[in-house]
Amino acid sequence: MASAIENVEKETEKVLHKFKSLKDHGDKNLSELIQQIESYQRDLSILTSPDCPLTDIQCQLLLDNTRNTISQFSTEHRDIHSSVSRIGKAIDKNFISDYVCVGNESLFDQGKNNEILNKVIVEHFLRQGRSDIAEKLIQESKLDIDTNDKIPYIKMNKILDALRNRNLQPALEWAQTHRDQLVKSNSDFEFKLHRLQFIELLRGGIENQWKLITYSRSHFTPFAQRYQAEIKALMGSLMYLRSGIEKSPYQYLLDPNNWVEICHMFTKEACSLLEVSVDSPLSVTFNAGCIALPALINIKQAIQQRNVNDVWSSRDELPIEIDVTRKCHYHSIFACPILRQQSCDSNPPMRLQCGHVISRDALNKLSNGSKLKCPYCPAEQNPADARLIYF
Repeated sequence: MASAIENVEKETEKVLHKFKSLKDHGDKNLSELIQQIESYQRDLSILTSPDCPLTDIQCQLLLDNTRNTISQFSTEHRDIHSSVSRIGKAIDKNFISDYVCVGNESLFDQGKNNEILNKVIVEHFLRQGRSDIAEKLIQESKLDIDTNDKIPYIKMNKILDALRNRNLQPALEWAQTHRDQLVKSNSDFEFKLHRLQFIELLRGGIENQWKLITYSRSHFTPFAQRYQAEIKALMGSLMYLRSGIEKSPYQYLLDPNNWVEICHMFTKEACSLLEVSVDSPLSVTFNAGCIALPALINIKQAIQQRNVNDVWSSRDELPIEIDVTRKCHYHSIFACPILRQQSCDSNPPMRLQCGHVISRDALNKLSNGSKLKCPYCPAEQNPADARLIYF
């Protein structure tokens, strides 16, 4: 995969280099041509007397020069097109575009699965603030989605748009409305909003001195005990209003990343209150699929070449372990310590009375009628007393 990417990058670099060369060469030729035309224009304005006419030879030379420049541009432009087409050929050559071998064509034959997929796509667009696309998909796929399920995402994106435009008021109103829930989850969001508002007033310099003092008294009092150190730092910055915060020890307060951080923080808090993940399930699935796809293609081709198709006998499990990075890990996975098998719906983890956990298949194999001896401790018990565990 790495070598394939390098091959495509080389072709792309060649095209970018040609684009730069064409631009530099074109700018130079056009500049020279414009200067020549301007020179002839000056000559035309001077040589108005019948005794000093502009010769036909001069006019012809100008026309020929112009035609040659245009022809040269056209030729070089065609060369660029051929270079761009080579990038496409390099992609086709270095990357496999046939993913049929790892697909399950019958998966979406069922109407229910198609409906679930469309709902996931709709949710993704609502999260991205593209409600127009989401509404169009709802209409075309004839989905039945309650308006109350769409409103929270629409409100969330309106607040995010305001934050990106450095408008804190909608976010402050949202934080005050959901203050009890935010406090219950031990959130810093409301204080961070007031802190950022204070920092924006700091940018105004000494003219905002009384506004800063008034704002501190009216908004920081409820947070005084919990955020004592942060509030002290904010108050200390007032000493440098006249000389400028930019040249003070508090210049870190003006970091523009504060706005990026507050956007991420709001998204996290809003999704938490909606009881949904911060990342869209569609984007997470897509990213995990991109990571896993090369390994799946390789293992499938190896299975077909060696004629051992029975190795991949189930659509619900993989014959190899694929590391999709920690970012895509959301659920705990139990592997039976006895049979060395990963748990599934038909073979879930079972908790014994002694506290040890094994798979249901291992439980059945170790059971002797109404007796079971734990494989990890001397405890004997009834297999019927084992309890199913849900991760």
